[in-house]
Amino acid sequence: MIRTVGVEEELLVVDHQSGRPLGVAGKVIARGDHDLTTEFKRQQLETDSPPRSSLDVLAADLRASRDVAIAAARAEGARVVASGTAPTETTSQVVPEDRYRAMVERYGITATEQLTCGCHVHVAVDSDDEGAVALNGIRIWLPVLLALSANSPFWQGHDTRFASFRAQAMARWPSSGPPDLFADGADYRATVQRMVETGVLMDVAMVYFDARLSARYPTIEIRVADVCPDVRDTVLLAALCRALVDTVVAERRPPPDIATSWIRLATWQASRHGLEGTLLDPHTLRPTPAHDVVQRLVDLVTPALAANGDLEFARDQVARILQDGNGASQQRAVLARTNRLSEVVAQLARVTAGHAD
Repeated sequence: MIRTVGVEEELLVVDHQSGRPLGVAGKVIARGDHDLTTEFKRQQLETDSPPRSSLDVLAADLRASRDVAIAAARAEGARVVASGTAPTETTSQVVPEDRYRAMVERYGITATEQLTCGCHVHVAVDSDDEGAVALNGIRIWLPVLLALSANSPFWQGHDTRFASFRAQAMARWPSSGPPDLFADGADYRATVQRMVETGVLMDVAMVYFDARLSARYPTIEIRVADVCPDVRDTVLLAALCRALVDTVVAERRPPPDIATSWIRLATWQASRHGLEGTLLDPHTLRPTPAHDVVQRLVDLVTPALAANGDLEFARDQVARILQDGNGASQQRAVLARTNRLSEVVAQLARVTAGHAD
């Protein structure tokens, strides 16, 4: 039986002319429908797809939700863009809800400066125990997913020199980063509960691991990726995440005993370089050409991709990204060509809408 997969996409709402984030997400959501929900800041919204077995259906869901958001934003003089961070300068505005106000009070500048957009992939699991097996098995591959999706090179109008500066911004939160190894599902839940009981975290929802067991759904939630401008990239992430879970669950052997500190290094490297230069090989932890590491991931999950009917699609999309670049390299290419961050945002809006040049 093919596992279901669903996707949450966080999207920016920006001014149609300047490209600067615009605090009208609430109005956009009110003009849309139930597929659109609020996020932490007034300049962003979230779309949530239903769980799907078919990638074609998932792609249609994602496009439909984006279309709703884009049409609603247009009525407010705004655009919707899929970017891990806002390329232009901005002052983010917190949604006026009690929980968000409490986050600002507790976490200070980490919360006030936060304006990032991720792509969260939910893959169905049969139980918390199976979810813990999946977490243990996929954790060494999470940096590779970040490198593929990296789409946030700019922050406050400057080139950060990172492919995913979103990953750096998220690292400021106390519970962020790769998960540890867990004995089973009960160990995971107990660990999370103890983390909340320290008082450092407000609640379970603030466990910002790069992959976690969902607190709401029977899924493993893989949160490491930047939101992707091209829906094809998002669907590829979903395919790879599902295939990774299938692969490690089917192996039924102890996961690699690699310390979380090493995976943090690999995550930083993926955040810094994306697909340009080297990544740390998940097993040897040695610098290795990024394209080779991506191919090793594809090779690992090829049987699962084939069983799910996703192999041809995944191979084609990986080849396209390795040739054309991820979102970060494409954003930089637009800036190099136009010397205007507003044009970077405009191109992001076109790709988000499926109207790339």
